[in-house]
Amino acid sequence: MIDAHSPTVGGPLHRGCAIGSARIDLPRQRGELLARQEDGVGLHHLVWRLGTGWRVCSSAVLGGGIGTRGWILNAQVPGGYPRLDPDRHLAEIAAAEGLTGPGAGLMTAADVTAYTTADDGGVRATVTGGLGVRGWAAVPAEGSVGPLPPGTVNIVVTLPVALCDAALVNAVATATEAKVQALLDAGLDCSGTPTDAVCVAAPDPGDRPGEPFAGPRSRWGARLARAVHGAVLDTALRQA
Repeated sequence: MIDAHSPTVGGPLHRGCAIGSARIDLPRQRGELLARQEDGVGLHHLVWRLGTGWRVCSSAVLGGGIGTRGWILNAQVPGGYPRLDPDRHLAEIAAAEGLTGPGAGLMTAADVTAYTTADDGGVRATVTGGLGVRGWAAVPAEGSVGPLPPGTVNIVVTLPVALCDAALVNAVATATEAKVQALLDAGLDCSGTPTDAVCVAAPDPGDRPGEPFAGPRSRWGARLARAVHGAVLDTALRQA
């Protein structure tokens, strides 16, 4: 059952906006939109306070890989990010919010208040995106001409069912495929940005095996793909 504040794919998606207060609840996602000041600059970050009993698979700069995670942080940083210790920076932001224990932290130079969400069958995708620096994953020349903004298109997905290790990895791949599909559907000539990150959270299966599949034609993978596609498409259409 989807409530009035939890839009489904095919209907209107949530668009974040500038806020006067420091906190907005993200419906049905255990998340918050929070504000902070760094060097006199107003910035925002999204926090998922998952609590106990959750596992996360991610490419996050802090707490990446597969493991038990009690929280997820997606933090906005200034363009031309100057620090060389993003993991420590994220840990500092997390500590200021009272987040303890293992967690996953992502960064983005995009406006976090402009996040988009989509829900499909209990799978929720949240996207923060800035597509000013984009291109194809495979290009003739290797390397880059200089430092790029950190974490441009960040995708955080929460599922209501436990996944086995292989399915968690498969879920990250499915989310990436759905992102590329959305970018192409928006008319963008790219597969993403050089600094995209994906984070998938699901309940810990404990002694049970967990769902074995999360590919795009599996039950939960299909829902994940539609949710990610909807949220990324909404972001991309506003920047095409």
